[in-house]
Amino acid sequence: MKFVERTVSRIPRAGRAVLFVIASLVAASPAHAGGVADRAAPRVAVTGGTIEGQPLAGGVIAYLGVPYAAPPVRDLRWRAPQPVAPWHGVLHADRVAPQCVQPQRNVLSNHYSGPEVTSEDCLYLNIWAKPGLKKAPVIVYIHGGAFFIGSGGAALYAGDRLAERDAVVVTINYRLGPLGFLSHPELTRESPAKASGNYGFLDQIAALRWVRDNISRFGGDAHNVTIAGQSAGSMSVLALQSSPLAKGLFHRAVGMSGALIGSAGPMAMRPLARAEQDGVRLQEIWNAKSLAEMRAMPADRLVAPRAPGSPPVGPIVDGFVLPMPIDETFRRAQQNDVPLLLGFTQDEALGGLGKIDGLASYRSRATALFGARAAAFLDLYPARSDAEAQAQARIADRDATMVAAMDAWARAQVATGTAPVYSYLFARPHSYVDGVTITDLDPATAGAYHTSEVPFWLDTLDSFNRYRPTRAWTAGDRDFAAAMADALVAFARSGAPNTRRLNWVKFDPEHPQLLTLGNHVGLGGWPDQRRLDFFRGTSAQTPTPSARD
Repeated sequence: MKFVERTVSRIPRAGRAVLFVIASLVAASPAHAGGVADRAAPRVAVTGGTIEGQPLAGGVIAYLGVPYAAPPVRDLRWRAPQPVAPWHGVLHADRVAPQCVQPQRNVLSNHYSGPEVTSEDCLYLNIWAKPGLKKAPVIVYIHGGAFFIGSGGAALYAGDRLAERDAVVVTINYRLGPLGFLSHPELTRESPAKASGNYGFLDQIAALRWVRDNISRFGGDAHNVTIAGQSAGSMSVLALQSSPLAKGLFHRAVGMSGALIGSAGPMAMRPLARAEQDGVRLQEIWNAKSLAEMRAMPADRLVAPRAPGSPPVGPIVDGFVLPMPIDETFRRAQQNDVPLLLGFTQDEALGGLGKIDGLASYRSRATALFGARAAAFLDLYPARSDAEAQAQARIADRDATMVAAMDAWARAQVATGTAPVYSYLFARPHSYVDGVTITDLDPATAGAYHTSEVPFWLDTLDSFNRYRPTRAWTAGDRDFAAAMADALVAFARSGAPNTRRLNWVKFDPEHPQLLTLGNHVGLGGWPDQRRLDFFRGTSAQTPTPSARD
């Protein structure tokens, strides 16, 4: 078993222990899958030094756990990412790096990805590419997880299947939770940009700069980069499209079920001043007297599971990464004007209306949430029985938390941009193992739930059975995943997702149509615009995507 040939003396003893733990998990890594013939491990010179990849089945080389920035630890905690420190010798890029510090997950939850090694030293990326490519399209995938959990190293996001289609695929880690998005007056004062928060976005931008500077060495085209993400990853894609710091770093964008857009309403981001106040409240909760004390605290004390009433932590309008609200950026035509592929799933209800037992609770909840506008809401989502009330609540939840924002994103791009928008509705339920227990998902009622489209877009269906069997995929599932992955690569290559099997139309705000991706494929209309306008005008606090994704 090979270990990283860095200058080991500069790695703290605890860090060395982490390396040994990671190495013990190598048998579960895609780089060590059986059936791969021994081949010379290719070496590539990148920023910082030389890396050595691992050959996989299908002719793909994986380069896993490649540093794109310095470890954001100690005095670098809550600072913009710094350049990679050069290493000596060869870095054996044969296993994913630890995920960024985050709460751990129940082993019976959906998407459980095996042993979860975490570290504050987590700014690494992974590359999959076939040898011999030249100017291949590049896909950079940004993981979801409500800006609180997740990892670019999860098997769900593995890039080998897309890479087999002659794309170069990159996944990234970025700082999460308070370590990635804390704002604080002291942090603002010490920052050269006079801003704080959005460190996770700065990490993503640093990773894209690494791609710009290095991806040609893997056969990728630095002038044809597609960023893609789901849930918080999709929100990140929109933030990057809106950020002047990301200008020129990507050329197409894919958003799956997530958009922070709108200066008012439930998806509005906090301004810097309010976020700083929330940061002071967190300092009080942590019982720290100063910023220096907060930087000295163990990372796991700062990243606790969220509780109702705790100060919010997440993306903000900081005046630097995001100089203004995202909708204002689009109104001024200052977005990064690139082709978009946007969509959502049919059944992604995230509990915005709370538990609805029947018609009475549906009506009372509408009154509590919308006040004088409750009657208008009930006209748009009418129900005459308990079953209808529960069904309408799920649809309203989806429209409020996902569809209204995705529609606003598409319309904002068409209004002031020149690049086209394509849109979809994913409506294909997963196929489950009989009797499987999943603590945060009921297979009987989940439908096409939030995040369910990801293994089809990335052709990673088998990731769900890697550590325990949960899915009983059919030949039809696998065939459909192949068709969706082909469309994603086609979009990355040309800016249009059309393939022999999937034909798309451009988004037209006057007659909006989307491609339904389900057991039946075909064009259909977006949800009723009056419903979406209702939620864009409301002040009710529907939730952001949960940490399930």
